[in-house]
Amino acid sequence: MKCRFFLSVLILSLAVSCGPKDGMHTFYLCTTNDVHGRYFDSLYVGTDTKGSLLAVSRVVDSIRTACGDENVVLVDAGDCVQGDNASYYFNFVDTLSPHLYAEMANYMCYDAHVLGNHDIETGHPVYDRLRKQLKAPMLAANALRTDNGKAYFDEYAVIRRHGVRIAVIGFTNANIKNWLSPELWSGMEFERILPMAQETVDRVIEKEKPHVVIVAVHSGTGEGNGNSIENEGLDLFRTLEGVDFLVCAHDHRPAVFETDSICMINSGSHCRNIGFGRIDIETKDGKVVSKALSASLIPVDKEKTDTVMRERFRPQYEAVKAFTVKPVGELEVPLVTRLSYMGMSNYINFLHTINLQCSGAQVSFAAPLDFDGHIEPGRLVYNDLFTIYPFENQLFTVRMSGKEIKDYLELSYDRWINTVSSGGRKREHLLKIENAPDPRTGSVQWSFVNRAYNFDSAAGLVYTVDITKPAGERVHITSLASGESFACDGIYEVAMTSYRASGGGGLMKYGAGIDSDALNERVVARHPDIRSMIYDYIREHGTLTDGLINEPSVIGHWCFIPEKRACEMMEADMSLVFGD
Repeated sequence: MKCRFFLSVLILSLAVSCGPKDGMHTFYLCTTNDVHGRYFDSLYVGTDTKGSLLAVSRVVDSIRTACGDENVVLVDAGDCVQGDNASYYFNFVDTLSPHLYAEMANYMCYDAHVLGNHDIETGHPVYDRLRKQLKAPMLAANALRTDNGKAYFDEYAVIRRHGVRIAVIGFTNANIKNWLSPELWSGMEFERILPMAQETVDRVIEKEKPHVVIVAVHSGTGEGNGNSIENEGLDLFRTLEGVDFLVCAHDHRPAVFETDSICMINSGSHCRNIGFGRIDIETKDGKVVSKALSASLIPVDKEKTDTVMRERFRPQYEAVKAFTVKPVGELEVPLVTRLSYMGMSNYINFLHTINLQCSGAQVSFAAPLDFDGHIEPGRLVYNDLFTIYPFENQLFTVRMSGKEIKDYLELSYDRWINTVSSGGRKREHLLKIENAPDPRTGSVQWSFVNRAYNFDSAAGLVYTVDITKPAGERVHITSLASGESFACDGIYEVAMTSYRASGGGGLMKYGAGIDSDALNERVVARHPDIRSMIYDYIREHGTLTDGLINEPSVIGHWCFIPEKRACEMMEADMSLVFGD
Protein backbone atom coordinates (compact mmCIF):
# COMPACT_ATOMS: atom_id res chain seq x y z
CA MET A 1 0.00 0.00 0.00
CA LYS A 2 1.34 3.44 -0.97
CA CYS A 3 0.96 5.08 2.46
CA ARG A 4 1.81 2.08 4.58
CA PHE A 5 4.30 4.10 6.58
CA PHE A 6 1.61 6.31 8.16
CA LEU A 7 0.51 3.40 10.34
CA SER A 8 4.08 2.34 11.01
CA VAL A 9 4.97 5.87 12.08
CA LEU A 10 2.05 5.89 14.54
CA ILE A 11 3.12 2.54 15.99
CA LEU A 12 6.73 3.68 16.18
CA SER A 13 5.79 6.91 17.91
CA LEU A 14 3.79 5.03 20.55
CA ALA A 15 6.49 2.45 21.04
CA VAL A 16 9.27 4.99 21.53
CA SER A 17 7.35 7.85 23.12
CA CYS A 18 10.04 8.11 25.76
CA GLY A 19 12.53 9.31 23.10
CA PRO A 20 15.02 8.02 20.56
CA LYS A 21 17.49 5.27 21.27
CA ASP A 22 21.07 6.34 21.81
CA GLY A 23 23.10 6.33 18.61
CA MET A 24 23.02 7.72 15.08
CA HIS A 25 19.87 8.56 13.16
CA THR A 26 19.64 9.75 9.55
CA PHE A 27 16.65 11.46 8.01
CA TYR A 28 16.03 12.77 4.51
CA LEU A 29 13.95 15.83 3.67
CA CYS A 30 12.25 16.02 0.26
CA THR A 31 10.60 19.29 -0.72
CA THR A 32 8.41 20.64 -3.49
CA ASN A 33 6.99 24.11 -4.05
CA ASP A 34 5.17 26.13 -6.69
CA VAL A 35 3.78 23.04 -8.39
CA HIS A 36 1.10 25.32 -9.89
CA GLY A 37 -1.32 22.58 -10.80
CA ARG A 38 1.21 20.41 -12.64
CA TYR A 39 -0.37 17.17 -11.51
CA PHE A 40 -0.25 15.38 -14.88
CA ASP A 41 2.62 15.27 -17.35
CA SER A 42 0.38 15.82 -20.38
CA LEU A 43 -0.38 19.18 -21.97
CA TYR A 44 -3.82 17.72 -22.84
CA VAL A 45 -3.37 18.77 -26.48
CA GLY A 46 -0.47 17.64 -28.65
CA THR A 47 2.23 15.18 -27.60
CA ASP A 48 4.62 17.32 -25.53
CA THR A 49 5.08 16.58 -21.85
CA LYS A 50 5.73 18.73 -18.81
CA GLY A 51 6.93 18.41 -15.24
CA SER A 52 4.38 16.78 -12.96
CA LEU A 53 3.63 15.28 -9.59
CA LEU A 54 3.67 11.95 -11.42
CA ALA A 55 7.39 12.46 -12.09
CA VAL A 56 8.04 13.78 -8.58
CA SER A 57 6.35 10.72 -7.10
CA ARG A 58 8.70 8.40 -8.97
CA VAL A 59 11.77 10.14 -7.53
CA VAL A 60 10.40 10.29 -3.99
CA ASP A 61 9.47 6.61 -4.13
CA SER A 62 13.01 5.74 -5.18
CA ILE A 63 14.39 7.70 -2.21
CA ARG A 64 11.98 5.97 0.17
CA THR A 65 12.94 2.59 -1.26
CA ALA A 66 16.64 3.31 -0.81
CA CYS A 67 16.45 5.05 2.57
CA GLY A 68 13.35 3.58 4.21
CA ASP A 69 9.86 5.11 4.29
CA GLU A 70 10.16 6.07 7.93
CA ASN A 71 13.35 8.03 7.31
CA VAL A 72 11.90 10.39 4.66
CA VAL A 73 9.92 13.57 5.32
CA LEU A 74 8.02 15.12 2.39
CA VAL A 75 7.00 18.79 2.62
CA ASP A 76 5.43 21.19 0.14
CA ALA A 77 5.94 24.96 0.46
CA GLY A 78 2.86 26.18 -1.36
CA ASP A 79 1.19 27.35 -4.60
CA CYS A 80 -0.09 23.92 -5.59
CA VAL A 81 -3.71 24.53 -6.56
CA GLN A 82 -3.45 27.24 -9.22
CA GLY A 83 -1.90 27.55 -12.65
CA ASP A 84 -2.96 24.56 -14.72
CA ASN A 85 -6.07 23.04 -16.25
CA ALA A 86 -6.26 20.25 -13.66
CA SER A 87 -6.20 22.57 -10.65
CA TYR A 88 -8.71 24.93 -12.27
CA TYR A 89 -11.07 22.06 -13.06
CA PHE A 90 -11.14 20.74 -9.51
CA ASN A 91 -11.20 24.22 -7.98
CA PHE A 92 -14.14 25.61 -9.90
CA VAL A 93 -15.74 23.10 -12.30
CA ASP A 94 -16.01 19.81 -10.42
CA THR A 95 -16.47 20.99 -6.84
CA LEU A 96 -18.29 17.87 -5.64
CA SER A 97 -15.60 15.22 -6.21
CA PRO A 98 -12.63 15.03 -3.84
CA HIS A 99 -10.08 17.60 -4.94
CA LEU A 100 -7.46 16.02 -7.17
CA TYR A 101 -4.55 17.68 -5.35
CA ALA A 102 -5.74 16.32 -2.01
CA GLU A 103 -6.05 12.84 -3.45
CA MET A 104 -2.63 12.96 -5.13
CA ALA A 105 -0.90 14.47 -2.09
CA ASN A 106 -2.45 11.83 0.17
CA TYR A 107 -1.33 9.13 -2.26
CA MET A 108 2.22 10.53 -2.18
CA CYS A 109 2.15 10.71 1.63
CA TYR A 110 3.09 14.34 2.12
CA ASP A 111 3.79 15.15 5.76
CA ALA A 112 2.94 18.88 5.65
CA HIS A 113 1.68 21.55 3.25
CA VAL A 114 2.34 25.29 3.47
CA LEU A 115 -0.24 27.69 2.03
CA GLY A 116 0.98 29.87 -0.85
CA ASN A 117 -0.53 33.15 -2.00
CA HIS A 118 -1.99 31.49 -5.11
CA ASP A 119 -3.57 28.83 -2.89
CA ILE A 120 -5.28 31.62 -0.94
CA GLU A 121 -6.23 33.22 -4.27
CA THR A 122 -8.58 30.32 -4.99
CA GLY A 123 -10.83 31.53 -2.15
CA HIS A 124 -12.34 30.03 0.97
CA PRO A 125 -14.45 27.37 -0.78
CA VAL A 126 -11.33 25.79 -2.29
CA TYR A 127 -8.77 25.95 0.50
CA ASP A 128 -11.29 25.21 3.25
CA ARG A 129 -12.33 22.14 1.27
CA LEU A 130 -8.71 21.09 0.81
CA ARG A 131 -8.06 21.48 4.51
CA LYS A 132 -10.69 18.85 5.23
CA GLN A 133 -9.52 16.43 2.54
CA LEU A 134 -5.76 16.51 3.04
CA LYS A 135 -4.41 13.99 5.54
CA ALA A 136 -1.33 16.10 6.29
CA PRO A 137 -1.81 19.51 7.96
CA MET A 138 -1.96 22.81 6.08
CA LEU A 139 0.44 25.28 7.72
CA ALA A 140 0.43 29.07 7.91
CA ALA A 141 1.38 30.32 11.36
CA ASN A 142 1.22 33.96 10.26
CA ALA A 143 -2.33 33.79 8.84
CA LEU A 144 -4.17 34.96 11.94
CA ARG A 145 -7.90 35.00 12.57
CA THR A 146 -9.33 38.47 12.97
CA ASP A 147 -11.81 37.34 15.63
CA ASN A 148 -9.41 35.81 18.16
CA GLY A 149 -5.84 36.32 16.88
CA LYS A 150 -5.16 32.57 16.59
CA ALA A 151 -3.80 30.88 13.48
CA TYR A 152 -6.48 30.15 10.88
CA PHE A 153 -4.54 27.10 9.69
CA ASP A 154 -2.16 24.92 11.70
CA GLU A 155 1.03 26.59 12.89
CA TYR A 156 3.19 23.48 12.85
CA ALA A 157 3.27 19.71 12.75
CA VAL A 158 5.37 17.30 14.78
CA ILE A 159 6.41 14.12 12.98
CA ARG A 160 7.71 11.24 15.08
CA ARG A 161 10.13 8.75 13.57
CA HIS A 162 12.10 6.20 15.62
CA GLY A 163 11.38 8.33 18.67
CA VAL A 164 12.90 11.39 17.00
CA ARG A 165 10.59 14.41 16.98
CA ILE A 166 10.72 16.48 13.75
CA ALA A 167 8.90 19.81 13.88
CA VAL A 168 7.72 21.46 10.64
CA ILE A 169 6.67 25.09 11.11
CA GLY A 170 4.97 26.84 8.18
CA PHE A 171 4.40 30.45 7.11
CA THR A 172 2.60 31.87 4.09
CA ASN A 173 3.62 34.98 2.19
CA ALA A 174 3.09 38.10 4.26
CA ASN A 175 2.33 40.31 1.26
CA ILE A 176 -0.98 38.65 0.37
CA LYS A 177 -3.18 41.62 1.20
CA ASN A 178 -1.30 43.67 -1.41
CA TRP A 179 -2.13 41.15 -4.15
CA LEU A 180 -5.50 39.60 -3.43
CA SER A 181 -9.00 40.94 -3.02
CA PRO A 182 -10.03 40.96 0.67
CA GLU A 183 -12.97 38.57 0.25
CA LEU A 184 -10.50 35.82 -0.74
CA TRP A 185 -8.88 35.95 2.70
CA SER A 186 -11.78 37.23 4.79
CA GLY A 187 -11.42 36.57 8.49
CA MET A 188 -7.62 36.61 8.31
CA GLU A 189 -4.71 39.01 8.53
CA PHE A 190 -1.10 38.25 7.68
CA GLU A 191 1.89 38.98 9.88
CA ARG A 192 5.36 39.50 8.46
CA ILE A 193 7.42 36.33 8.80
CA LEU A 194 10.24 38.24 10.47
CA PRO A 195 10.39 38.46 13.47
CA MET A 196 7.42 36.12 13.99
CA ALA A 197 9.34 33.06 12.75
CA GLN A 198 11.93 33.13 15.53
CA GLU A 199 9.27 33.72 18.16
CA THR A 200 7.29 30.74 16.86
CA VAL A 201 10.38 28.53 16.62
CA ASP A 202 11.29 29.34 20.21
CA ARG A 203 7.76 28.57 21.39
CA VAL A 204 7.59 25.27 19.51
CA ILE A 205 11.02 24.20 20.80
CA GLU A 206 9.96 25.03 24.36
CA LYS A 207 6.67 23.13 24.07
CA GLU A 208 7.50 20.15 21.83
CA LYS A 209 11.23 19.63 22.47
CA PRO A 210 11.89 18.58 18.84
CA HIS A 211 15.18 17.01 17.81
CA VAL A 212 14.95 18.43 14.26
CA VAL A 213 13.33 21.75 13.25
CA ILE A 214 12.21 22.57 9.70
CA VAL A 215 10.79 25.99 8.83
CA ALA A 216 8.92 26.06 5.50
CA VAL A 217 7.88 29.44 4.11
CA HIS A 218 6.08 30.50 0.97
CA SER A 219 8.51 33.38 0.59
CA GLY A 220 11.18 34.00 -2.01
CA THR A 221 14.94 33.86 -1.50
CA GLY A 222 15.33 37.64 -1.68
CA GLU A 223 18.47 39.73 -1.26
CA GLY A 224 18.86 39.33 2.49
CA ASN A 225 18.70 43.07 3.14
CA GLY A 226 15.44 43.03 5.11
CA ASN A 227 13.66 45.27 2.60
CA SER A 228 11.29 42.80 0.95
CA ILE A 229 8.17 41.58 2.70
CA GLU A 230 7.59 39.27 -0.29
CA ASN A 231 11.01 37.55 -0.30
CA GLU A 232 12.37 36.95 3.19
CA GLY A 233 14.32 33.73 2.61
CA LEU A 234 17.89 34.96 3.05
CA ASP A 235 16.80 37.21 5.91
CA LEU A 236 15.53 34.12 7.72
CA PHE A 237 18.53 32.01 6.72
CA ARG A 238 20.94 34.55 8.24
CA THR A 239 19.04 35.14 11.45
CA LEU A 240 17.09 32.05 12.51
CA GLU A 241 18.43 30.11 15.47
CA GLY A 242 17.51 26.57 16.44
CA VAL A 243 16.45 25.67 12.87
CA ASP A 244 18.03 22.90 10.80
CA PHE A 245 16.32 23.36 7.42
CA LEU A 246 14.67 26.41 5.88
CA VAL A 247 12.45 25.64 2.88
CA CYS A 248 11.64 28.62 0.62
CA ALA A 249 9.36 29.07 -2.39
CA HIS A 250 7.40 31.70 -4.33
CA ASP A 251 10.03 33.24 -6.63
CA HIS A 252 10.58 30.05 -8.70
CA ARG A 253 14.35 30.42 -8.26
CA PRO A 254 16.18 27.18 -7.46
CA ALA A 255 18.69 27.78 -4.68
CA VAL A 256 20.64 25.99 -1.96
CA PHE A 257 22.58 27.69 0.84
CA GLU A 258 24.43 25.84 3.59
CA THR A 259 26.21 26.51 6.84
CA ASP A 260 27.20 24.07 9.57
CA SER A 261 24.00 24.87 11.47
CA ILE A 262 21.30 25.51 8.84
CA CYS A 263 20.51 24.69 5.20
CA MET A 264 18.15 26.64 2.94
CA ILE A 265 16.42 24.95 -0.01
CA ASN A 266 14.26 26.41 -2.79
CA SER A 267 13.44 23.76 -5.40
CA GLY A 268 12.27 26.28 -8.02
CA SER A 269 8.87 25.52 -9.54
CA HIS A 270 6.69 23.32 -11.74
CA CYS A 271 8.16 20.01 -10.55
CA ARG A 272 11.52 20.60 -12.25
CA ASN A 273 13.51 19.76 -9.10
CA ILE A 274 13.05 18.21 -5.70
CA GLY A 275 14.73 19.87 -2.75
CA PHE A 276 16.76 17.31 -0.86
CA GLY A 277 18.25 17.54 2.60
CA ARG A 278 20.03 15.06 4.81
CA ILE A 279 20.52 15.27 8.55
CA ASP A 280 22.61 12.90 10.64
CA ILE A 281 21.94 13.26 14.35
CA GLU A 282 23.54 11.53 17.29
CA THR A 283 21.44 11.14 20.42
CA LYS A 284 22.39 10.23 23.97
CA ASP A 285 19.99 9.98 26.87
CA GLY A 286 17.23 11.19 24.57
CA LYS A 287 19.06 14.37 23.61
CA VAL A 288 20.87 15.41 20.45
CA VAL A 289 24.64 15.63 20.98
CA SER A 290 25.68 16.26 17.36
CA LYS A 291 24.22 17.09 13.96
CA ALA A 292 25.52 17.09 10.40
CA LEU A 293 23.49 18.75 7.61
CA SER A 294 23.64 18.84 3.83
CA ALA A 295 21.32 20.01 1.06
CA SER A 296 21.04 19.80 -2.71
CA LEU A 297 18.58 19.78 -5.59
CA ILE A 298 17.57 16.64 -7.45
CA PRO A 299 16.54 17.28 -11.09
CA VAL A 300 13.28 15.57 -12.02
CA ASP A 301 13.09 13.83 -15.39
CA LYS A 302 9.63 14.78 -16.68
CA GLU A 303 9.62 11.76 -19.00
CA LYS A 304 9.90 9.23 -16.15
CA THR A 305 6.73 9.02 -14.10
CA ASP A 306 5.03 6.87 -11.49
CA THR A 307 3.03 4.61 -13.80
CA VAL A 308 0.96 3.10 -11.00
CA MET A 309 -0.04 6.59 -9.88
CA ARG A 310 -0.82 7.52 -13.48
CA GLU A 311 -3.33 4.67 -13.77
CA ARG A 312 -4.77 5.38 -10.33
CA PHE A 313 -5.72 8.91 -11.44
CA ARG A 314 -6.54 8.23 -15.09
CA PRO A 315 -10.29 8.92 -14.65
CA GLN A 316 -9.52 12.40 -13.28
CA TYR A 317 -7.09 13.01 -16.13
CA GLU A 318 -9.68 12.05 -18.71
CA ALA A 319 -12.23 14.39 -17.10
CA VAL A 320 -9.77 17.30 -17.19
CA LYS A 321 -8.77 16.55 -20.77
CA ALA A 322 -12.39 16.42 -21.95
CA PHE A 323 -12.99 19.82 -20.37
CA THR A 324 -9.74 21.23 -21.74
CA VAL A 325 -10.25 20.31 -25.40
CA LYS A 326 -13.85 21.56 -25.45
CA PRO A 327 -14.33 23.90 -28.47
CA VAL A 328 -14.88 27.55 -27.55
CA GLY A 329 -14.91 29.44 -30.85
CA GLU A 330 -12.80 30.53 -33.80
CA LEU A 331 -9.79 32.86 -34.08
CA GLU A 332 -9.04 34.82 -37.27
CA VAL A 333 -5.78 36.50 -36.21
CA PRO A 334 -2.77 35.15 -34.27
CA LEU A 335 -2.39 36.01 -30.59
CA VAL A 336 1.34 36.39 -29.80
CA THR A 337 2.14 37.55 -26.28
CA ARG A 338 5.74 38.65 -26.93
CA LEU A 339 4.61 41.33 -29.38
CA SER A 340 3.07 43.16 -26.43
CA TYR A 341 6.55 44.19 -25.28
CA MET A 342 6.94 46.18 -28.49
CA GLY A 343 3.63 48.04 -28.38
CA MET A 344 0.01 47.36 -29.29
CA SER A 345 -0.70 43.77 -30.35
CA ASN A 346 -3.66 41.50 -31.03
CA TYR A 347 -3.08 39.74 -27.71
CA ILE A 348 -2.90 42.75 -25.42
CA ASN A 349 -5.65 44.53 -27.33
CA PHE A 350 -7.91 41.54 -26.77
CA LEU A 351 -7.31 41.71 -23.01
CA HIS A 352 -8.08 45.41 -23.09
CA THR A 353 -11.24 44.76 -25.10
CA ILE A 354 -12.45 42.25 -22.52
CA ASN A 355 -11.69 44.69 -19.70
CA LEU A 356 -13.55 47.58 -21.32
CA GLN A 357 -16.50 45.74 -22.83
CA CYS A 358 -17.24 43.67 -19.73
CA SER A 359 -16.82 46.48 -17.20
CA GLY A 360 -18.10 49.56 -18.99
CA ALA A 361 -15.01 51.42 -17.77
CA GLN A 362 -13.43 54.26 -19.75
CA VAL A 363 -9.82 53.11 -19.34
CA SER A 364 -8.16 49.68 -19.10
CA PHE A 365 -4.81 48.58 -17.71
CA ALA A 366 -3.41 45.22 -18.83
CA ALA A 367 -0.05 43.43 -19.10
CA PRO A 368 1.16 40.33 -20.99
CA LEU A 369 0.69 37.43 -18.57
CA ASP A 370 2.20 34.62 -20.64
CA PHE A 371 5.85 35.38 -21.37
CA ASP A 372 5.96 33.86 -24.85
CA GLY A 373 2.58 32.38 -25.71
CA HIS A 374 1.38 31.89 -29.28
CA ILE A 375 -2.08 30.90 -30.51
CA GLU A 376 -2.50 30.40 -34.26
CA PRO A 377 -5.70 31.27 -36.14
CA GLY A 378 -8.21 28.47 -36.20
CA ARG A 379 -10.40 26.66 -33.71
CA LEU A 380 -10.05 27.76 -30.10
CA VAL A 381 -10.39 25.19 -27.31
CA TYR A 382 -10.61 25.87 -23.61
CA ASN A 383 -6.92 25.02 -23.23
CA ASP A 384 -6.08 28.16 -25.24
CA LEU A 385 -7.73 30.30 -22.58
CA PHE A 386 -4.97 29.34 -20.15
CA THR A 387 -2.46 30.89 -22.56
CA ILE A 388 -4.59 33.98 -23.01
CA TYR A 389 -5.15 34.33 -19.27
CA PRO A 390 -3.17 32.01 -16.96
CA PHE A 391 -4.45 33.31 -13.60
CA GLU A 392 -7.71 33.27 -11.65
CA ASN A 393 -7.90 37.04 -11.23
CA GLN A 394 -11.18 38.91 -11.11
CA LEU A 395 -11.80 42.12 -13.03
CA PHE A 396 -12.18 45.25 -10.92
CA THR A 397 -13.32 48.74 -11.82
CA VAL A 398 -11.41 51.40 -9.88
CA ARG A 399 -11.93 55.16 -9.71
CA MET A 400 -8.77 57.17 -10.53
CA SER A 401 -7.91 60.74 -11.46
CA GLY A 402 -6.29 61.62 -14.78
CA LYS A 403 -3.03 62.47 -13.02
CA GLU A 404 -3.04 59.13 -11.20
CA ILE A 405 -3.55 57.31 -14.52
CA LYS A 406 -0.62 59.17 -16.10
CA ASP A 407 1.66 58.59 -13.08
CA TYR A 408 0.71 54.91 -13.05
CA LEU A 409 1.72 54.58 -16.70
CA GLU A 410 4.95 56.50 -16.14
CA LEU A 411 6.08 53.94 -13.56
CA SER A 412 5.01 51.00 -15.74
CA TYR A 413 7.04 52.23 -18.72
CA ASP A 414 9.99 53.07 -16.48
CA ARG A 415 10.15 49.40 -15.50
CA TRP A 416 9.81 48.45 -19.15
CA ILE A 417 12.12 50.76 -21.13
CA ASN A 418 15.24 52.90 -20.84
CA THR A 419 15.64 56.51 -21.87
CA VAL A 420 17.75 56.54 -25.03
CA SER A 421 19.82 59.35 -26.51
CA SER A 422 18.15 61.44 -29.17
CA GLY A 423 21.09 61.10 -31.58
CA GLY A 424 21.12 57.32 -31.77
CA ARG A 425 24.86 57.10 -32.47
CA LYS A 426 25.80 54.59 -29.81
CA ARG A 427 24.47 51.06 -29.20
CA GLU A 428 21.77 51.32 -26.57
CA HIS A 429 19.00 49.07 -25.29
CA LEU A 430 15.49 50.42 -25.37
CA LEU A 431 14.08 47.52 -23.39
CA LYS A 432 15.34 47.20 -19.83
CA ILE A 433 17.24 43.97 -20.35
CA GLU A 434 20.43 42.46 -18.99
CA ASN A 435 22.76 39.64 -19.96
CA ALA A 436 22.96 37.73 -16.69
CA PRO A 437 22.53 34.24 -15.24
CA ASP A 438 18.92 33.12 -15.26
CA PRO A 439 18.08 32.40 -11.60
CA ARG A 440 15.91 29.47 -12.68
CA THR A 441 18.40 27.72 -14.94
CA GLY A 442 21.80 29.25 -14.15
CA SER A 443 22.53 29.84 -17.85
CA VAL A 444 23.65 33.31 -18.94
CA GLN A 445 21.10 34.90 -21.25
CA TRP A 446 19.37 38.14 -22.07
CA SER A 447 16.25 38.75 -20.02
CA PHE A 448 14.10 41.55 -18.66
CA VAL A 449 15.38 43.27 -15.54
CA ASN A 450 11.82 43.49 -14.18
CA ARG A 451 8.84 41.14 -14.33
CA ALA A 452 7.05 41.43 -17.68
CA TYR A 453 3.66 40.76 -16.09
CA ASN A 454 3.96 44.26 -14.60
CA PHE A 455 4.41 45.97 -18.00
CA ASP A 456 0.98 47.57 -18.09
CA SER A 457 -0.23 49.54 -21.08
CA ALA A 458 -3.53 51.40 -21.25
CA ALA A 459 -6.53 51.25 -23.57
CA GLY A 460 -9.41 53.64 -23.89
CA LEU A 461 -6.83 56.39 -24.38
CA VAL A 462 -4.81 57.95 -27.19
CA TYR A 463 -1.24 58.54 -26.01
CA THR A 464 2.45 58.32 -26.86
CA VAL A 465 5.52 57.22 -24.93
CA ASP A 466 8.64 59.24 -25.81
CA ILE A 467 11.70 57.01 -25.47
CA THR A 468 14.05 60.03 -25.43
CA LYS A 469 12.43 61.60 -22.35
CA PRO A 470 13.39 60.79 -18.74
CA ALA A 471 11.18 58.77 -16.41
CA GLY A 472 8.13 60.74 -15.39
CA GLU A 473 8.04 62.73 -18.62
CA ARG A 474 7.51 60.02 -21.25
CA VAL A 475 3.73 59.62 -21.37
CA HIS A 476 1.63 62.21 -23.22
CA ILE A 477 -2.12 61.50 -23.20
CA THR A 478 -4.02 63.24 -26.00
CA SER A 479 -7.61 62.13 -25.41
CA LEU A 480 -9.94 59.28 -24.59
CA ALA A 481 -10.52 56.71 -27.34
CA SER A 482 -13.88 58.30 -28.04
CA GLY A 483 -12.18 61.59 -28.86
CA GLU A 484 -13.31 63.26 -25.65
CA SER A 485 -10.70 65.34 -23.89
CA PHE A 486 -8.59 63.84 -21.11
CA ALA A 487 -7.89 65.96 -18.03
CA CYS A 488 -5.43 65.38 -15.22
CA ASP A 489 -8.04 66.63 -12.74
CA GLY A 490 -10.79 64.49 -14.29
CA ILE A 491 -12.11 61.34 -12.62
CA TYR A 492 -12.26 58.11 -14.64
CA GLU A 493 -13.30 54.52 -14.12
CA VAL A 494 -10.42 52.14 -14.85
CA ALA A 495 -10.67 48.38 -15.44
CA MET A 496 -7.82 46.27 -14.04
CA THR A 497 -7.19 42.88 -12.51
CA SER A 498 -7.95 42.20 -8.85
CA TYR A 499 -4.20 41.57 -8.45
CA ARG A 500 -3.42 45.08 -9.63
CA ALA A 501 -6.34 46.69 -7.79
CA SER A 502 -5.15 45.07 -4.56
CA GLY A 503 -1.67 46.55 -4.99
CA GLY A 504 0.10 43.79 -6.92
CA GLY A 505 3.24 45.00 -8.67
CA GLY A 506 3.21 48.27 -6.73
CA LEU A 507 1.96 50.33 -9.68
CA MET A 508 -0.99 51.70 -7.75
CA LYS A 509 1.06 52.60 -4.69
CA TYR A 510 4.37 53.76 -6.17
CA GLY A 511 3.03 54.97 -9.50
CA ALA A 512 -0.44 56.39 -8.91
CA GLY A 513 0.37 57.23 -5.28
CA ILE A 514 -2.65 55.36 -3.93
CA ASP A 515 -1.78 53.67 -0.64
CA SER A 516 -2.72 50.01 -0.39
CA ASP A 517 -4.92 50.66 2.65
CA ALA A 518 -7.03 53.06 0.57
CA LEU A 519 -7.38 50.86 -2.49
CA ASN A 520 -10.61 49.23 -1.36
CA GLU A 521 -12.28 52.65 -1.17
CA ARG A 522 -11.52 53.19 -4.87
CA VAL A 523 -13.18 49.99 -6.11
CA VAL A 524 -16.40 50.81 -7.97
CA ALA A 525 -17.31 47.28 -9.08
CA ARG A 526 -16.08 43.69 -8.83
CA HIS A 527 -16.71 41.47 -11.83
CA PRO A 528 -16.29 37.67 -12.37
CA ASP A 529 -12.93 36.04 -13.01
CA ILE A 530 -11.36 37.22 -16.24
CA ARG A 531 -10.92 33.83 -17.90
CA SER A 532 -14.65 33.15 -17.50
CA MET A 533 -15.44 36.51 -19.11
CA ILE A 534 -13.09 35.68 -22.00
CA TYR A 535 -14.92 32.38 -22.46
CA ASP A 536 -18.33 34.07 -22.41
CA TYR A 537 -17.17 36.78 -24.84
CA ILE A 538 -15.86 34.26 -27.37
CA ARG A 539 -18.98 32.11 -27.06
CA GLU A 540 -21.17 35.17 -27.64
CA HIS A 541 -19.33 36.32 -30.76
CA GLY A 542 -18.32 32.93 -32.15
CA THR A 543 -15.28 34.22 -34.00
CA LEU A 544 -12.59 36.61 -32.78
CA THR A 545 -12.03 38.88 -35.75
CA ASP A 546 -9.51 41.65 -36.19
CA GLY A 547 -12.36 44.14 -35.93
CA LEU A 548 -13.51 42.79 -32.55
CA ILE A 549 -9.99 42.86 -31.11
CA ASN A 550 -8.62 46.09 -32.59
CA GLU A 551 -11.55 48.52 -32.61
CA PRO A 552 -9.93 52.00 -32.25
CA SER A 553 -13.06 53.59 -30.79
CA VAL A 554 -12.85 51.07 -27.94
CA ILE A 555 -9.14 50.62 -27.26
CA GLY A 556 -7.75 53.90 -28.62
CA HIS A 557 -4.13 53.95 -29.70
CA TRP A 558 -0.64 54.27 -28.25
CA CYS A 559 2.92 53.91 -29.52
CA PHE A 560 6.55 54.57 -28.69
CA ILE A 561 8.00 57.67 -30.33
CA PRO A 562 10.01 58.50 -32.33
CA GLU A 563 8.47 55.48 -34.04
CA LYS A 564 11.21 54.61 -36.56
CA ARG A 565 13.97 54.60 -33.96
CA ALA A 566 11.84 52.79 -31.38
CA CYS A 567 10.96 50.07 -33.89
CA GLU A 568 14.59 49.48 -34.88
CA MET A 569 15.77 49.29 -31.27
CA MET A 570 12.88 47.07 -30.23
CA GLU A 571 13.61 44.55 -32.96
CA ALA A 572 17.28 44.39 -31.94
CA ASP A 573 16.47 43.92 -28.24
CA MET A 574 13.76 41.36 -28.90
CA SER A 575 16.18 39.27 -30.94
CA LEU A 576 18.50 39.16 -27.93
CA VAL A 577 15.78 38.16 -25.45
CA PHE A 578 14.11 35.55 -27.62
CA GLY A 579 17.07 34.42 -29.72
CA ASP A 580 15.30 34.91 -33.05
